[in-house]
Amino acid sequence: MGHGHSHGNPSEIGERRLWWAVGANILLTLAQIIGGIISGSLSLIADALHNFSDAASLLIALVAIRIGRKPPDKFKTFGYKRAETVAALINLTTLIIIGLYLCYEAIMRFMSPEPIAGWTIVIVAGIALIVDVFTALLTYSQSKTSMNIKAAFLHNVTDALASVGVIITGTLILLYGWIWTDAAMTLIISGYVLWQGFTEIPKVIHLLMEGTPEGVHIQEVTVAMENDKGVAGVHHVHIWQLDEHRNALEAHVVLSESTGMDDLKARLKQMLHEKFEIEHSTLEFENKDCNKK
Repeated sequence: MGHGHSHGNPSEIGERRLWWAVGANILLTLAQIIGGIISGSLSLIADALHNFSDAASLLIALVAIRIGRKPPDKFKTFGYKRAETVAALINLTTLIIIGLYLCYEAIMRFMSPEPIAGWTIVIVAGIALIVDVFTALLTYSQSKTSMNIKAAFLHNVTDALASVGVIITGTLILLYGWIWTDAAMTLIISGYVLWQGFTEIPKVIHLLMEGTPEGVHIQEVTVAMENDKGVAGVHHVHIWQLDEHRNALEAHVVLSESTGMDDLKARLKQMLHEKFEIEHSTLEFENKDCNKK
């Protein structure tokens, strides 16, 4: 699923921005619900629901950031950073559920259309667009480096596009009386929401399932380790992500004859860190004449 700053602690500035975004989304949700009820617009209420999910996603992201800062302990020896990945999974799952719900509501509205007040839609959606762009800008810089914040950021971007769609809908109803465009635009919004959710969620699941990091190939790592003169062979190689910024490796290393183990370990760990960005490596050494398990 929302992550650079100057003056002050970057993480504190980032949190402050998230709180501003939460407040803006809650106020916007209330305004859109009222506007949707007054105008009878399903697409406006749909946008309000999505905005509410934005506020919730940002709150979840904030809680996950706080948890992720906790240092490693005897229960979580690698630390709590994966809390942010779990938050991203929750936010992307809710994004997909909302998309499916909006799709269902749009189909129902096609079957039984209702009168809609176009001016109310345009005015409220216009305010929503300003707030959506504002909150998206607040989370943009953090979304580049955090899967957690990116999931929340996607909620905001989707909302901004949805607001544009709602404005178009209101304009068409005012000009031509095309009430059906409300349901049609809701379908388009829901389709985009589902596309975003299904595009991002496999990356989060891959990390939680301890998949090999993107861009890191086990064969390349094995060959790089075997290129060291002190290594006769490498097997039982496992590479995974501790979180979205830290990679880990476990491997069995077969020693060549007359090799200094401590120096070799230091060389391999340095090479793995510099070439493959593997921060944590556990190496089990075996003599050349030992049978590989």
